[in-house]
Formats: sequence, structure tokens, C-alpha cells
Amino acid sequence: MGISDIADGITRGIEGIGHSVSEALFEPVIRLGVTGLSRAGKTVFITSLVANLLDRVRMPALGAASDITAAYLQPQPDDTVPRFDYESHLAALTGPSPHWPEGTRAVSELRLSFRIQPRGILGAVRGPRVVHLDIVDYPGEWLLDLGLMDKSYAEWSAEVLARLPNRPQGAGYLAQAGAADGAAEFNEPQAKALAAGFTDYLVEARKAGFSDCTPGRFLLPGEMAGSPALTFAPLPAGEAPRGSLRREMERRYDAYKREVVKPFFRDHFAKIDRQVVLVDVLGAIHAGPAALDDLRQSMADILAAFRPGRAGWLTSLLGGKRVEKILFAATKADHLHHTQHARLTAITGALLREAKDRADFAGAKTLALSVAALRTTTEEVITHDGAELQAVRGRLEGGKSVALYPGELPADPAQLLSPAAQGAANWLDEDYAIMNFAPAPVILKPGEGPPHIRLDRAADFLIGDKL
Repeated sequence: MGISDIADGITRGIEGIGHSVSEALFEPVIRLGVTGLSRAGKTVFITSLVANLLDRVRMPALGAASDITAAYLQPQPDDTVPRFDYESHLAALTGPSPHWPEGTRAVSELRLSFRIQPRGILGAVRGPRVVHLDIVDYPGEWLLDLGLMDKSYAEWSAEVLARLPNRPQGAGYLAQAGAADGAAEFNEPQAKALAAGFTDYLVEARKAGFSDCTPGRFLLPGEMAGSPALTFAPLPAGEAPRGSLRREMERRYDAYKREVVKPFFRDHFAKIDRQVVLVDVLGAIHAGPAALDDLRQSMADILAAFRPGRAGWLTSLLGGKRVEKILFAATKADHLHHTQHARLTAITGALLREAKDRADFAGAKTLALSVAALRTTTEEVITHDGAELQAVRGRLEGGKSVALYPGELPADPAQLLSPAAQGAANWLDEDYAIMNFAPAPVILKPGEGPPHIRLDRAADFLIGDKL
């Protein structure tokens, strides 16, 4: 490293410290990460949250809402990160023909700034102040890759291959991997065929409701499609002489961690100080016990990388970040009658107990909620075989209105989690139904954001103390 490189590094460090000091003392910044696995609803959550923070009539539980005199979108501070396309997503959800926007396919960011006028004597003395909220959206398919950082290729391969016999989607790749001679000389066409076969398995596993589908970039490769770092696959244990297929697979796995996963963690996750973890609990329950237990294990792996705990004042001032608050949000609460929301929250809390306890012990504040970032249903009572059922009614993609009774969630979460942990193939007593409702047409009055369920409570927990 030359003298100019050292000087440049010192200059960047000083500039970074100055920027952090300015933020901490004058215009504080809340960096909120929104994460979750596929189908959890990250794009809709961010869009509705921003819309309801700009127009706060539907946010009564946000205690600081009355102190906000203005909220406005500003250019984000990270010039190399794409902007979250808020306007297009909002138009899709609330336009004349409402539809779901496309899901997250890359990291994106949005800055929402608030002008705050505190109440009381302190407010009169201090005057108005500005607080910035930087919302960072992460592709759910990449989240589980964080758990790869502490695993060798052999460990990862063994774990993946051990799961495949219990998944119908895994039989094809198991046969392909079993036929490959890992100790034989490496050749590129065979590596491509193995990577393609493993990717096909990941696609089918995700469709079936399973969560642990690593490596995540195999599902969303982007500009890296076809690169050696995305052309590897798990192989059974065995010898790995120099130049062999198994040795090259191991080298590419290590390159994936070094060139893809580590920079992603360093540049994005390590800078977060508030975190939303969106979980499609209802979807996992509907998919069956194996999918629910897979979700439990996946979420524990993800949250191990968040470094929860409260940062000291000096550490925060100098740029160190630790996750101070984590919201565990079970999405799509509008698919249930409100009388079942408490049960969904309890199941979510029990499902994430291991991860939540770790965060609590480290000093982070945590909260589990059942939410719907965009309410798509109304509630009604239907009669079936002489019994009255508490149902919800929504609109399908074709425009047809249907009523749904999804089944009754158990009051004791163990009635679901125990069979899932024991490897049950099906639920014994209930079948839990879900339906893909489309966004309902909505007319927003001045000052109103889109209709939601408990988004105001989520916002109050995440950022209320900073406003």
C-alpha cells in the first residue's frame, strides 16, 4: 500500500467521523433495515409505511405524530444504491386498477425527513429540528446467505444434502450429485450442470414454502449470472485433490462468501440500527409442519448476523452501529378475522423465541406484532353447516369477491410448533387455508395514507423515540 493510499484512507476516515458527529449532534439519522424472506411483503410494507408517515391521519398510535410539522422525501445519501421506487409502487397499490408491485430484486434505499417541533418548554427553547429516516430494502432471497459466513463448504454441503431426502423437490438433485465424482478432474460443463440442477431445486423448494434456499443469489443472480462465483453446488463428502471437481466447488463457494456475502454485510447490514423482520407465518403454516420448522430455523440463522445490542454514545458518534430495536412482524394479518390476531402474534413470538431471546439478552428492544401494511379485506360472519364462522372477504386478481374462513389458529403455539419440530408430515386437526387477495380499490381523503393494520404501532416502536 502506497503513501497516497494511506493518506486517502485517513482522509476518508476523518470525513466519516465528521459526518457521524454532524448527524449525531445536529440532524440525527435513523437507518431502518426492512428484511424478510420471499413473499413476506417488504415492498408493500415500505410503500405503505412511507405513505402513512407523509400523511398521518391513519397513524393514531404514533405518539410523536402531533410533533411532526412536515414530512418530505429527499435524495438519499448513498449515491451508489438504487432509490426505492416509492411513487411507482404507491401508484400500483392505490391506482384505478390496483395490483401488487414487483418484489424486491436488489438493494434499494429511500430517505424520508421530518421537521419536528417538540411540545412544552423544551420545544419553545430548542425550536424545530430535523430527523432523517433512511429506509433500506434488502432482497429476501439474500438474507440467509449471512449464515454461510461461519460455514465451510463441507459443512454447508452436508447440511443441504441432509435436508433433501425429506423434500420431494430434492430427489432430482440428490441423484445428480450422487452420480458426480468429486475427486475427478474438474470440467466446466459438469459444474454448470450441477449448478443448474441445484438452482432448479431451490426454485421448487421456494415455491413449496420452504425458507432455507441458499445461496440466495442463485435465485436472483442479477449481473452475476453465469459467473464462477455462482457456478457451484453441494457435493457429498470425499477426497478433494488439487484440480478436482470438489476442490473447485469449494474454491467457488469461498469466493461467493468473500466477494458477494461479506461485502453485502459490510456495506448494508452492519450499518443498520433499527430492524424490521417481516415473516409470512400464515404462508408457512399453510405449507405444512416442515415449512414452519424450516422458517423457525431460518430466522434464527438470519438474526444471528444482526449484532443486536445498544451502542454506547461514543461508539455511535464515531460510526459504530448496533441494532437497538427489532420488530418481528407477522404480515398479512388482514387474511384473518381480528379475533385471531392475538393468536398469530403469539405463534410468531414462539416461532422466533430463540432469536428474540438472543436479541433481548444482548440489550436490543424487541416486539412481535401482527400487521397488514395494506388492508385488502373486510370482516364478516358466514354460515357453514349451521355454524357461524368469522371470515374475511377480499377481491381476487380477476376482480371476483370471495369470503375466506382460513381455519382457527390454536391458542397454544405449541400445538403447531411441536409437530413441526418432530417432523410431522401434516397437521392432524386442521387445514389452514390462505388466499392471494388483490389490493382493494381505495379512495384516499386528504391527509390519509393507505388503510393498514397496526402499522402505526410498528412505526411508534421503531422510530417514535427519535421523533
